[in-house]
Amino acid sequence: MSERPTYTPFHPRWYRPRVSTWWWLKRPSSRAFILREVSSIFVAWFVVFFLLLVAAVGRGEVAYQEFMAWAANPSIVLVNVVSLFFVVFHAVTWFNLAPQAMVVHMRGKRVPGKLIAASNYGLWVVTSLLVAWIILAGSR
Repeated sequence: MSERPTYTPFHPRWYRPRVSTWWWLKRPSSRAFILREVSSIFVAWFVVFFLLLVAAVGRGEVAYQEFMAWAANPSIVLVNVVSLFFVVFHAVTWFNLAPQAMVVHMRGKRVPGKLIAASNYGLWVVTSLLVAWIILAGSR
């Protein structure tokens, strides 16, 4: 049987350099990474806000008007403006990361990453135009 090793006060320790809490401020790519993670909070707020709007519409005209009065509060407007910035930032960073996240092959060849990103942006524009058309056509 082998004996268990004995440790002495002079046993070497692992080298573990201290990392600052603010390590992510040193590189632009790290800042973008952290901002993208923070943007998830604002994306979640946007979903909650939208669900509250849908619920208010479902409850009738009075509930909808109350929701709109609440949504006109300057603090809610400010949160929504900040959320819009972060939702767009989240979408743009995802579209830029999509070529690394999904590898698409067509006829045995890999589709270039720029084409995947461009198709995402193109679909975003088409969808935005369609939604704008539906909203503007409904307001007439």
